[in-house]
Amino acid sequence: MRAMLTTTPQRIVVVSHTNPDGDAVGSSLAWAAALRTLGHEVHCLVPNRYPYFLNWMPQIKEVVIFKDQPEEAKQLLAEADLLFCLDFNDLSRLEILSDTIAANTHMRRVLIDHHLSPAEGYEIVFSHPDSSSTCFLVYSLIEALFGTEIISKQMAEQLYVGMMTDTGNFAFSFLTPELFRAVAVLIERGITVPEIHNRVYNSYTAGRARLFGYTINRKMELIHGGRVAYMSLTEPEMRRFGFQQGDSEGFVNYPLTIKKVKMSVMFLQHTHFIRVSLRSRGNVDVNLFARKYFNGGGHKNAAGGKSFVSMEETIAHYIRSVEEFAAEGGI
Repeated sequence: MRAMLTTTPQRIVVVSHTNPDGDAVGSSLAWAAALRTLGHEVHCLVPNRYPYFLNWMPQIKEVVIFKDQPEEAKQLLAEADLLFCLDFNDLSRLEILSDTIAANTHMRRVLIDHHLSPAEGYEIVFSHPDSSSTCFLVYSLIEALFGTEIISKQMAEQLYVGMMTDTGNFAFSFLTPELFRAVAVLIERGITVPEIHNRVYNSYTAGRARLFGYTINRKMELIHGGRVAYMSLTEPEMRRFGFQQGDSEGFVNYPLTIKKVKMSVMFLQHTHFIRVSLRSRGNVDVNLFARKYFNGGGHKNAAGGKSFVSMEETIAHYIRSVEEFAAEGGI
C-alpha cells in the first residue's frame, strides 16, 4: 500500500458504515488526517448521522453525511481515485450508499476492518478480527507507514474514542499489550482520558436517561432459565422519549451485568425493518447466531442483523432460535 499512497496526489474518500459509531468516525478522521500529510485530497463520508455525543470530536464537522448532503457525496464518490472502507466488511452495510459506490468502476478500493469474513471486491484488505477496534488497526498502519510522530493531539483524540468505545471502556476482549502501548502513545500526544470519557459517556439527554430506565424496567425479558435476555423498542416508544441517533447505545450490554445472563439482544424498530443488536460473554458466539438466524454477523461476542417482519414475529423467531441454538450447544 505504501506505493499506492506515495505516487502523485490523489482524490481519496474514506467511508464508514451506516449508523456510524465512535470507532467508525474516529478511525476515518484519523486516517484521513494521515493521508493528507502525503498531499492527497481526502474526504470522510458516512451514510447517515453519527450520535450527538460525538459532536465535540475534532474535525467531525468535515464529515459528509450522505443522507443530508446526497449531491455532494455523489460527486465526491464519482471523482474519487481511491476508496478506503473502514470498520465494515461488506459494501452492503453502506445501504443507501452502495449503488453510488458501485457506479464508480475505476477507483481502487481498500478495506481496513476488524470484523469476521470480509467480502470480496477490494484491491487490498487489512482484515484483523483479533483487533479490538478499527482505530487500533489505523494506529498500527500509521505507525508502520508514517511513524507515530505524525500523530497530532487531535488525531490522538480521534483514535482514542474508537479504542475506548469499541472495547466498552477497555472491558471487552482483545485487550492486548500492544493496545495499551498505543494508548500510552496517545496520552503522550496530549489527550486527557477523563475528559474524553466524560464527553462520550456523560453527555446524554434527560430523554435518553428516561428511555434507558423504561427499557430496563418495562421491556427487558429473561428467557431460557434466565440465561438469555431480550429488549425491544418500537418507533412510538422511542418518539415518546425524544429519541436521537445514538440514544440506545450500550443498552444491549446492560443485561450482561446480571450474573446468569450469557446472551442479550436489543430490537430497534425502523420504518422498513428491525435492527438486531446482539451481545454475549464467554463462549456464546453471537456472530454465529446472527448469521444463522438474522442474516447478519460481526464478532463472537458482539454482532448484529436485521428482521423484516413485525416486532411480535421477530421476538417469536428469536425465542425459537434461542431454544434451537441452545439445543445445539450454543448456549
